[in-house]
Amino acid sequence: MKKIFSVVGVMLVVAFFIFIYLRYFTVFAEGTKAGVLNTFQKKGYIFKTWEGIIIQSGFKANVQSNEFEFSVTDENVAKILEKNSGKEVNLHYKRYFGRLPWRGMSTYIIDSIYEIRNNNNPTIISPQ
Repeated sequence: MKKIFSVVGVMLVVAFFIFIYLRYFTVFAEGTKAGVLNTFQKKGYIFKTWEGIIIQSGFKANVQSNEFEFSVTDENVAKILEKNSGKEVNLHYKRYFGRLPWRGMSTYIIDSIYEIRNNNNPTIISPQ
């Protein structure tokens, strides 16, 4: 009887670790998102992570938001995005099933930048 309990216990522990690995460390999807980089900031109480929002172009007739919220773990990518707020960007992401506090507040993790389109017609507001 003890042997059965120990085998079942080992199987449960192995199943738990497989679940954790699949939930938090396996990439569910990869892709690209393009839009205007609206917000990019480092925030958090214990784990400071880079978080951003892209406003995607196009008109949506339903109530669905056209915002794409993401996190960045690579400091080099974060520095580039921080300098290019307000510009149109094309980013590559990896999507995970679950969030980890040190990885960010989103399941979408940006790992590279494909393109940053510079706005050649800057809007200048003169003081009155």
